[in-house]
Amino acid sequence: MDKNKAQAMVFASFIGDALALGPHWIYDPDEIVIRFGRITGYTDPPKGGYHSGKKAGEFTHYGDQALVLLRSVSEKRGFDLQDFSIQWQEMFKNYGGYIDQATAMTLENFRKGNSPEQSGSISDDLAGASRISPLVYIYRDDIETLLRASRAQTAMTHSAPITIEAAAFFSTLAYHVLHGKDPRVAIEDLIKDTSIFSEITLLADKGLRSADEDTIAAIMRFGQSCHASEAFPCVIHVLGKYTEDLPEALIQSTMAGGDSAGRNMLIGMILGAYLGMESIPTQWLTELVAAEETQSLLNRIYQ
Repeated sequence: MDKNKAQAMVFASFIGDALALGPHWIYDPDEIVIRFGRITGYTDPPKGGYHSGKKAGEFTHYGDQALVLLRSVSEKRGFDLQDFSIQWQEMFKNYGGYIDQATAMTLENFRKGNSPEQSGSISDDLAGASRISPLVYIYRDDIETLLRASRAQTAMTHSAPITIEAAAFFSTLAYHVLHGKDPRVAIEDLIKDTSIFSEITLLADKGLRSADEDTIAAIMRFGQSCHASEAFPCVIHVLGKYTEDLPEALIQSTMAGGDSAGRNMLIGMILGAYLGMESIPTQWLTELVAAEETQSLLNRIYQ
């Protein structure tokens, strides 16, 4: 197994989230151009916006949760749902960033005494599945354990079946890419797999068939929102169109607006696993606020 590509998978996922911080949830691509120009690096979020107070190179609330998962996995040398749930709740006790509806509902369910297995909101947002790169990293040679862990971590906050199965799909895709498959070939193979949740394969097929379209037009047609039914084919579109170009994939997804952070984490994960650390611009690595901690946690897991 190529350690370089496994580490790139996590870094590129985290970087994808950080790249989207500034324009996250701006739905008008023209407004993004006016405010930021072509986004090729990290940007401060607008004052008074969802992520006001955050700084360029930091994470949205999605990336912050993924980093908590990486910490838990590193400390426990594997996925421990109870530990993840405790660290996740602790982060949100005095959280200075945005708390979305899925998070608020999950926190309320915990306050009511629900277990991590029963705490998930009813949300079908794809972001619940976007945190999984730390799990793929530690279970990159154990697909069955990886699938169990990916579903469990997603269900803790997002109980909608489509989001849980999206996590399983992208875990499987990342596993095959790390083991040498071209992402497009791996997606095509998964589309043919009748054991996979049927709605997911239909969305994957739609996304792959759109790879020749303009990215902003395709994402606007599928839907820029957080919902998995819209965001899933957008991710597949970008993976199919920019298979050999990780930076452009993340830039194009970011410029398309909407829930770019949720999309970017999965796009970065797959293309990082395929193209390795050399595909990530040096500036994106050096200016990522959590880069040093991320590397330390990955090293701890590897050792």
